Amino acid sequence: MSFKPVRKLDIIRTLSTGQRVSVGVLAQNLQGVFFQYDESYISQFGNLSPFTLQTDTRLQAAPKQPHQGIHGVFGDSLPDGWGMLLQDRVFRQKGILPNQVTAMDRLAFVGNNGMGALSFLPASELSPEVRTDIDLATLGLEAQTLFDESLSNHKTHDELDGYTQKVLAALVAVGSSGGARPKAQIYMQAGDTKQCRIFAQPSDEAWLVKFTSKNLALGHEEGLCEAVYLQMASYAKCQPPIWQLIEAPENSGAQAWLALKRFDYLPVNQDVPNRQSVGRLHMHSACGLLDADFRSPSLDYVDLIKASRQLCKSPAAGQLQFRRAIFNLLAANQDDHSKNWAFLQADDGQWQPAPFYDVTYSPHPFNEHATAFAGYGKAPPLKVMQKLAASAGFATWSDAQQCIHEVADALNQFTTLAKQHEVSKTTMLAIEKTMHQRRQENAVLFNSD
Repeated sequence: MSFKPVRKLDIIRTLSTGQRVSVGVLAQNLQGVFFQYDESYISQFGNLSPFTLQTDTRLQAAPKQPHQGIHGVFGDSLPDGWGMLLQDRVFRQKGILPNQVTAMDRLAFVGNNGMGALSFLPASELSPEVRTDIDLATLGLEAQTLFDESLSNHKTHDELDGYTQKVLAALVAVGSSGGARPKAQIYMQAGDTKQCRIFAQPSDEAWLVKFTSKNLALGHEEGLCEAVYLQMASYAKCQPPIWQLIEAPENSGAQAWLALKRFDYLPVNQDVPNRQSVGRLHMHSACGLLDADFRSPSLDYVDLIKASRQLCKSPAAGQLQFRRAIFNLLAANQDDHSKNWAFLQADDGQWQPAPFYDVTYSPHPFNEHATAFAGYGKAPPLKVMQKLAASAGFATWSDAQQCIHEVADALNQFTTLAKQHEVSKTTMLAIEKTMHQRRQENAVLFNSD
């Protein structure tokens, strides 16, 4: 087929009420990508990305990096590893090479199915139609197979493209969120995990289900371990998302898959005319907000805390991010890159930190965090952490230490929780050992003098 790259997209925002409003226009020419706000949007709703976009109707050029040549706020809607794999599979089936495809084409492909409140019109004609629902077990098994085969050196692209149009279409429809691991955006009634859908029905809840793979660092225990970490994060007052474990089919290799309730989706009154069945909150990652490339260590907790306080206009936001930073430091959640921090904007323009997501055991080579502690990738000195605590809004170091002790007490629950969730002894001992090492390396944080 002849492929015509997208030159222009209308940006639409779905409000928490379900109402859809025009944000502006995104256009591309030989000079690059440009964005222009609708004047009516700015006067009503303010700025989508106040650190990098001007709050007026001028034409605003996108930086060449780090968001594939588009503005960070729209880069947040681009697929990451898993979504890219699915999109590229469709492009190849249509005879289009992935290197022909621009970021604008990928946004059109995402259309209305991205995370957060933004949609991109017109939606791509390449996006496959999904005519029927597919149950969660089938989706998970197919996603797992596709993910595993994509990592195999023995499979050709032709072999990988052998998926039925029905299954691939379903995976594409539910797989446009970020991250490298196989997952699906699904809908279900509260309390009913058996009847999962890929299309929302009235009163459905929106969930993100993470599947497992033998090729992931924790294998088929990924979901169990993340559940333990989310529970500890809740005890540590880090405000993680609502989650549940869903029983996985016997032939999946996993005991359970982790499902996270979508915090960018809100139920709305079905009786109001001209509204979507769900409302949305605008979600913006630190990666997009600060132009901090998530693929390399480009973010520091100093900047994250400062940006959080400034954006949310609240010292409490800074203290929450400090608490989360301590959790990551002591729990070996070292994959704490800039896409794993986000903010939510309400319809009135007010911002708050998003729930604490992608929280799990993720040690990096050389024990270095993706987000640094005032330049230190590990074991930051006491004076550095005291300055960080002061910048976060703690009146005294003693106040900050109380927060540190609360986090440490929550992490002490690991073994109990891991046993409850039937994490294997091998995995449990490995995590226990690492967490003990992190506590020792950072013992200076607990000193009373």
